[in-house]
Amino acid sequence: MAPAAIIPPIPVGPVGQPDIQYLPDPIKYAARTKRRVQTGDLPKTLPEGFPQKLESDLVWHGTNLAEVYNWNYHLTTEDIEEIEAALKHFKGLDLSLGHITQETFPLPSLHSTLRSISREIHLGRGFKVVRGVPVDGHTREENVIIYAGIASHIAPIRGRQDSQHAGNPADVVLAHITDLSRKVDTSSIKAPAYTTEKQVFHTDAGDVIALFALAEAEEGGQSFLSSSWHVYNELARTRPDLIRTLAEPWVAQYGTDVSSRPLLYHQPGTAQDPERLIIQYARRGFTGYWGAPRDPSIPPITEAQAEALDALHYLAEKSAVSLDFHKGDIQFVNNLSIFHARAEFTDSEEKRRHLIRLWLRDPEFAWETPEGLKSRWETVYDGVTPESSVFPLEPFVRSR
Repeated sequence: MAPAAIIPPIPVGPVGQPDIQYLPDPIKYAARTKRRVQTGDLPKTLPEGFPQKLESDLVWHGTNLAEVYNWNYHLTTEDIEEIEAALKHFKGLDLSLGHITQETFPLPSLHSTLRSISREIHLGRGFKVVRGVPVDGHTREENVIIYAGIASHIAPIRGRQDSQHAGNPADVVLAHITDLSRKVDTSSIKAPAYTTEKQVFHTDAGDVIALFALAEAEEGGQSFLSSSWHVYNELARTRPDLIRTLAEPWVAQYGTDVSSRPLLYHQPGTAQDPERLIIQYARRGFTGYWGAPRDPSIPPITEAQAEALDALHYLAEKSAVSLDFHKGDIQFVNNLSIFHARAEFTDSEEKRRHLIRLWLRDPEFAWETPEGLKSRWETVYDGVTPESSVFPLEPFVRSR
């Protein structure tokens, strides 16, 4: 007999909040767009200095990307032997997991390949999947060591994903992405990472997002990536008013944290760096989600903002690439140029989807952080030391 379906709490927003929820509704989106285009005197120009069109390898469409780019790197037998030797070496040092580095997890031959992957993430198409990590035959802790060890050669700085664990202050650098909705009070769930629901297109915090698949779902759970630069080009061509909306301050709420900042940042080219465009947002911060409704004391989002949220999702969905994400794969994504999402999924007793996540930064190739994102980036990266780093081995719900 199948278990009863989980009925999540329905978030209630402030007075005046548009009719919009976390899961996008194409009918509501079409009606809102029609209403605004017909009745609104919408701006026809982009904000000053913003490009009419971005030209870069970071601009791509999922329908033809595989024809020009191979995003998979399959570990060779020699690579795996080197990883196993590095694991043995690190365990012999008797250090805490926060001390996993390129030096304590040495990969003398694989290192150059992993550095080229970092270059691809920052300066190329923006993502790569390392496939064939040997999950079976290792303990959970050993898999975490292997994961953090490989990642240290791509982006050596690990970010803070939570500031408490088990009720105590902690710099939690590893998060578990798995369904906990049947194990915890649903009112404590503030993000779809802990449910089986569809996860809409969004970004995380930090420069590089790494996801390691420890186990797959029985059905569903596909991973989707989409170029935010392509989405920008489409909006700049068809709806410059929404570019203006995205570049204005938005009041976001994640847990008890409330902030006001734009979702879209343009960085003109310099002698050192090319022109860059950064969109940073998570829809739940504006619509609410399960146990985290939008606080009635903060302003509702506007109709323009509601349309912009849907436009980002549906344009990203239309141009996304679907990845076969299997046990033993590590997905590295440029969080500054790519939106990510996942399909809903079904677990079974034998197969339960379980990913672990790192937020990373590579000082060699790191992009300049826009002024509006600096405080958030400081929260992620500042003050995290090997001694303070915590790698929880069991899933838990983050505090925000």
